[in-house]
Order: sequence, then structure tokens, then C-alpha cells
Amino acid sequence: MAVVDVLNNKAEKIDQVNLNDDIFSISVKPDILHQVVTMQLAGKRSGTASVKNRSDIKGSTRKLYRQKGTGQARRGSAKSPLLRGGGVVFGPHPKSWRFKVPKKVKALALKMALSSKLSEEQLIVLDGFGLERIKTSDFTKIMQTLDVDNVLIITDEIDANLILSSRNVAGVKVLKVAGLNVYDILKYKHLLLLTSSVEGIERRLAA
Repeated sequence: MAVVDVLNNKAEKIDQVNLNDDIFSISVKPDILHQVVTMQLAGKRSGTASVKNRSDIKGSTRKLYRQKGTGQARRGSAKSPLLRGGGVVFGPHPKSWRFKVPKKVKALALKMALSSKLSEEQLIVLDGFGLERIKTSDFTKIMQTLDVDNVLIITDEIDANLILSSRNVAGVKVLKVAGLNVYDILKYKHLLLLTSSVEGIERRLAA
């Protein structure tokens, strides 16, 4: 098993933790990571673009002028797609861009993302933040002490002091273990795990 130092909020080593090799030390395949990230981003697309067809346009269906004898092109109603203000032909309508990836592939990609952070030495295990109040300056001091500025923080339980103290800090995101995902792991440079969240991640991915 991989052994990682456990730090306190003063960046001092206070312990070590063993990380499961089946989760944190597997070979990384970029194609699998790409597939899962693409799935996540596709699910975020709104798909709300929409146009009005000629049946959706308000107006009379009366023929604009007689068929013959005017020297002009034949015209139907003012809703014609050929006229300004008329309907649109073959335009977009609301749709979903979502597609599914097998659960085993998603779990494998999550393990690969975690493994990539460990292999690149961008994974930090912290004993706890120890924030006694909601204060952004207290949180930023800890970040400066740990020497990280672009970080995804994973907690096992909701920590109101941590969430509220970090929400205005750029380049920082706090997630619970249940919300851990491939896109956010790869988006942020560092991954910071609390000792309790390590156990939660291993329980989640053990199956």
C-alpha cells in the first residue's frame, strides 16, 4: 500500500496513512478519463436552444397577393420561412445531450483520477482544518501554510465553517465524498483529503 504523510493545519507531519493500491495506485488510461469527463460535461449542457417554426408564428394565413399577374414570385402567408419574421426551417429545439457510461467505467475512471493525483504528488492528506469560526482569512492562512492555491477539498461530513470560510476564495472547491467526481479532480491542481474522507472514498470504491 502507498503511504502518505498526514499533516495538520500548520503543515506539520503528525501521522501516516495507508492508501489502498486498488484505488490510488492503478495505471491511468486517458481515453477512459476522457470518456467520463465528456459524459459529465454533456450532462451540464442546457439544450434549451429553440426556434419558432411557421406553425408557431402568430399571424394570418391569408395569401399575400394573387398567384398570377403581379410579376412577382408566388407568395403564401406571411409565416413563410422565406420572409422576414416568418418561421425557421430545421432550427434547433430543446433536447438533452446526456449519455450514459457504464457504472464500472465511471468507478474505474474515478480510481484513475485519484491515482493520477497521487503519482503526480498533488494529493495532500490533512488531519483537519480546525476552523473555530467562519473567517475567510483563517482559511487562507491555512492554504498559504500548506502552499496550495488551486485545490479540491474532500470532506466526509458537512463542515459549515469550512464551506462558508472558503466559498469566496478563488480556485477552491469543497465537496463531500458522495459528490467526488472525475471532472473536478482533474480540474483542480491539488486534491486535499481529510483523514476521515480517505476512509469514505475507500468504502465507496471498495465494491
